Amino acid sequence: MASYDVIGDVHGCADALERLLRQMGYVERDGAWRHPGRTAVFVGDLIDRGPQQVETVTLVRRMVDAGTALITMGNHEFNAVAWATPNESETGTFLRPRHDDKGARNREQHAAFLEQVGEDSPLHREFVDWFRTLPMHLDLGALRVVHACWHDESIDVLRAAERTGGLTDEFLHAAHDRGHRCEEHARRSQGEASSGADPDCGCRSSSAEYSAIETALKGPEMPVTPRYVDKGGHLRSRARVRWWDVSARTNRQLAEIPPGTKAEDGSDYPPLPETPSTEAEPFRYRGEVPVVFGHYWRTKENPVTEPLAVCVDLSAVRGGHMAAYRFDGEPTIDVTRLEMVDA
Repeated sequence: MASYDVIGDVHGCADALERLLRQMGYVERDGAWRHPGRTAVFVGDLIDRGPQQVETVTLVRRMVDAGTALITMGNHEFNAVAWATPNESETGTFLRPRHDDKGARNREQHAAFLEQVGEDSPLHREFVDWFRTLPMHLDLGALRVVHACWHDESIDVLRAAERTGGLTDEFLHAAHDRGHRCEEHARRSQGEASSGADPDCGCRSSSAEYSAIETALKGPEMPVTPRYVDKGGHLRSRARVRWWDVSARTNRQLAEIPPGTKAEDGSDYPPLPETPSTEAEPFRYRGEVPVVFGHYWRTKENPVTEPLAVCVDLSAVRGGHMAAYRFDGEPTIDVTRLEMVDA
């Protein structure tokens, strides 16, 4: 049985990553960090936000090239590829919008990477080309690793794409096909009052590729009322779903609303009602082996440790902890195997 150290979202915090590797017994030799009996596994989101974007990608890439690490793609690597990929259906634009209000938010999120790597520089293009080669999930037999959510239907779509070239231009364009939504669906997605129109209007749904990326790399979401202000200062009417929580059955239990979240008027966000909800049912993990993921900005004091699911994103780039789960073949998650360093 192979031994793996699954490392959470780095987001440009190379110094903290090196401290964690050193604490776990890795040494730097011949240009790459190595362990005599273990393999590091990165859950993605190497980039954006932090101060050491180039150093982080270089360190991890050297480990992957040397065979001392594996990696699965995060939503930030996927977004970086989309940012740099022209949109074939609209001349002069890119798959990840750069203009209007949404484009401004996209650039804000990606700014640290673009500044440190040099937008459209040879290094930028080299990194994006490498991101295109990353697998979108890892099934290691006794262990599964994905960035945000292991959902069998989504994984099947991604697995099929990886067999035919991964992030090809064709797949990327399909993965940005949101489909057509009628005015009623658009209204509901923004948390606005229904007009009373028939929701079963037959409007075209998003592509399978789009749904798979949204679920596996970004995580399923559910509508919430009232709206809230997210960590980036943006107003949201949808919250991430706690798909891993085997006991959650109500809106309050299922919506991933971080402690300290504010409502639209600046007041503390009120507890959601304890009304029954089926939002998580299509996404609940039904596997028989542990799954490790990142993405959810948890903390040392508020981790995710279910019997078959553990989150290794402990908010390193926001002053939390760089964390790893040390897997040695155990059939269920053992919280004592979480290793971390102050970031």
